[in-house]
Amino acid sequence: MQDIVVFGTGGFGREVHQIIEDLQKRGDALNFLGFLDGNDSLHGTQVHGFPVLGGVDWLREHTGVTVGMGVGNPKAKRKIMGQIAELDAKCATLVHPLAWVGNRVDLGEGSIICAGAMITTDIRLDKGVIININCTVGHDTHLHDYVTVAPGTTISGNVVVGEGTDLGTNSAIIQGMTLGEWSILGAGAVVSKDLPANVTAVGIPAKVIKERPTGWHQE
Repeated sequence: MQDIVVFGTGGFGREVHQIIEDLQKRGDALNFLGFLDGNDSLHGTQVHGFPVLGGVDWLREHTGVTVGMGVGNPKAKRKIMGQIAELDAKCATLVHPLAWVGNRVDLGEGSIICAGAMITTDIRLDKGVIININCTVGHDTHLHDYVTVAPGTTISGNVVVGEGTDLGTNSAIIQGMTLGEWSILGAGAVVSKDLPANVTAVGIPAKVIKERPTGWHQE
């Protein structure tokens, strides 16, 4: 039996808890202990009937507990996963029973695959990647660390998405495109040309509307 907690008590954290409950119903040997959160005022409260046990430091005294990453924001996710790693704790890779993941898909540590996701073949997801509800990921695609894919997004084959990039709800990326690291793609946008790093792009076709300095995510 594997003890597990979820970091994050917001909407996505509660969705990750639901994934764990559905895995338990399937018979997976998971013992859910409660939630962790960086907001001290939440410690000692309850979410979904389970305690908010503390923050990341709670893991110092509770070795062997894995963490479901319930934070969708790539910048925050990178920071929290780094803190967890410094404590020699591990983030759980969780795949909802109603997701379809091909045999030749490499899932990195801490990846979360939600219900209705379809991930085909010869695909690599690095650590901390979130594939939300009803997303598709096509063949030979590579999503780098901390990428978040919002519900309903379609990623075609041979796509590369750089570290920390955030793909908005119902966005689409056509085959063979590359998106640079730490960029943001707006909801409903369609990528038909490569996008650079550190930008926000929106619309059909997606156009850059904002640029950020390199390293903005480390601020």
